[in-house]
Amino acid sequence: MTSQAAADLIARSNRLGSDPKNTNYAGGNTSAKGFETDPVTGEDVELMWVKGSGGDLGTLKESGLAVLRVDRLRALRNVYPGVDREDEMVAAFDHTLFGKGGAAPSIDTAMHGLVDANHVDHLHPDSGIAIATAADGEELTTKVYGDRVVWVPWRRPGFQLGLDIAAIKAENPDAIGCILGGHGITAWGDTSDEAEANSLWIIDTAAAYIADNGKADPFGPALDGFAALPEAERRAKAAALAPTIRGLASTDKAQVGSFTDADVVLDFLASAEHPRLAALGTSCPDHFLRTKVKPLVLDLPADASIEDSIARLKVLHEEYRADYAAYYDRNASPDSPAMRGADPAIVLIPGVGMFSYGANKQTARVAGEFYINAINVMRGAESLSTYAPIDEVEKFRIEYWALEEAKLQRLPKPKSHASRIALVTGAASGIGKAIATRLAAEGACVVIADLDLEKAQAAAAELGGTDVAIGVQANVTSEAEIQAGIDAALLAFGGLDLVVNNAGLSISKPLLETTEKDWDLQHDVMAKGSFLVSKAAARVLIDQEMGGDIIYISSKNSVFAGPNNIAYSATKADQAHQVRLLAAELGEYGVKVNGINPDGVVRGSGIFAGGWGAKRAAVYGVPEEELGAYYAQRTLLKREVLPENVANAVAVLTGADLTHTTGLHIPVDAGVAAAFLR
Repeated sequence: MTSQAAADLIARSNRLGSDPKNTNYAGGNTSAKGFETDPVTGEDVELMWVKGSGGDLGTLKESGLAVLRVDRLRALRNVYPGVDREDEMVAAFDHTLFGKGGAAPSIDTAMHGLVDANHVDHLHPDSGIAIATAADGEELTTKVYGDRVVWVPWRRPGFQLGLDIAAIKAENPDAIGCILGGHGITAWGDTSDEAEANSLWIIDTAAAYIADNGKADPFGPALDGFAALPEAERRAKAAALAPTIRGLASTDKAQVGSFTDADVVLDFLASAEHPRLAALGTSCPDHFLRTKVKPLVLDLPADASIEDSIARLKVLHEEYRADYAAYYDRNASPDSPAMRGADPAIVLIPGVGMFSYGANKQTARVAGEFYINAINVMRGAESLSTYAPIDEVEKFRIEYWALEEAKLQRLPKPKSHASRIALVTGAASGIGKAIATRLAAEGACVVIADLDLEKAQAAAAELGGTDVAIGVQANVTSEAEIQAGIDAALLAFGGLDLVVNNAGLSISKPLLETTEKDWDLQHDVMAKGSFLVSKAAARVLIDQEMGGDIIYISSKNSVFAGPNNIAYSATKADQAHQVRLLAAELGEYGVKVNGINPDGVVRGSGIFAGGWGAKRAAVYGVPEEELGAYYAQRTLLKREVLPENVANAVAVLTGADLTHTTGLHIPVDAGVAAAFLR
């Protein structure tokens, strides 16, 4: 049963965390103190519920709370070894837990437990961090808040910061909170409502002060030639640049991307001061842990050609990597964690927008959101003063903190297709939907392409939110629609790694009844469609320089001569040979091309439901509802083939175990001897 204190805390946290003006995703923490009965002694004991390590205030649940005994937590002051060894205190928190303790305590636990207040909020609002990162932040704090809010000079999160804030509250009875230099805000209250009101007052007062007193052009005058391109033009340019940028950002490790052309980004890049401010980097620890210390910024005007932009980006990327390595070397000590990679997490393209990168789409998207937070912080600080983030020594101490490294090491092992981006045609139903579902389950981001946009979007929604899958409309006989679908993949996820040519249809007729229209339709959708999809995808895969996979869902009929099936079987044979031809041509780029030959996939099949099943049943003289069983009995294994069986083959062919296999066709037919490959 949830205590009232914990219930009030969760409700307050969700309200504060759901509004981006209050804090960034997964940023900040909140706490509440109250009394519960100790089941061992039967006596009342004071407890603290506090957001544990990781998690997000906006979606916080009871399982995300750490529960500690306040008396034992405060007794840690007696054994605190000093700021040089304060990392040891995180492990000491485990000895103060109540019962099983809930979630793992975070580094900020001391800030909440040592402060003599029933309710404490620590947040990362843009307006508050603008004051915290201003060159004269201490003076501004007094101007903005009087004696109600106290300035705390920059200190890395930890036990000493908790002691500092506890002392400030004790020494300033009229204060309701602090501005933490370079970092954020902390507020407190006797009740949950009072703490929340105090937090919001600090945030809103800073925002109002900036609005009333700030400069009209904090980023300087407009920079000639750097204004935003028209929407269609900038998104087309973003899609054209995306493969190259993703490849560069994935030099050390494959990354998923996210793109935004939000006005806040475009306005920043159109202003004269953006090169200086971008070079200063972000300040709040949550920001630069996600965005790295600074972004890569293309230093060309908005109308620069694709070719010139790509050439310049490659040069800038090499410079960025060298600069980051030098930053690491300047600040690393013998016991520092190894450098995690020198590629940028944020890439800014004037007139176009921002690409952000991470291990998955959510991480990439949130990194971009954090850089928007950083832009807002820079705007506020420059409006009132000069933006002055913490110095690089402190940034390095946070980025390569042993506690942060331990948190990274605790992350679960990536799934087989993590960081991979797949596009599956004809994926709103049947085999395609099963493939999309399996790839998403293995960690891939998936683009479901289908003739029916509504069904494609519905299928994508079943896999999760837009961080997992999107649905696009694509008639594979249309080069323009295919390109639009691939562009959508590039803008949604930053690139493309894996394409499955699955879209198809079938008309079962004997030779003399097969019309030219029947023949053309099937060849247009499957032979021509696969060719067009593979051609458009290959351009992306080549530009990315990350290899990739192209899969053809061919058919047992590509090698088996069955009755009344001339057009379908001929086009499947065409697809089968495309596999061999493209494997030979694309191998030099690290692109593997393989095929799968299913047979008799009746259950869940859009083709069979569309009339093909009835016609094949008539050919074989069995009831349509028994067609799957009939197909099973004619196989060597006597097993019915399901869409999931085909999906399994796709997962294996594109996973880590068959990295040296290309030009292969895998039968998924439960054993049809007449279709054995020779």
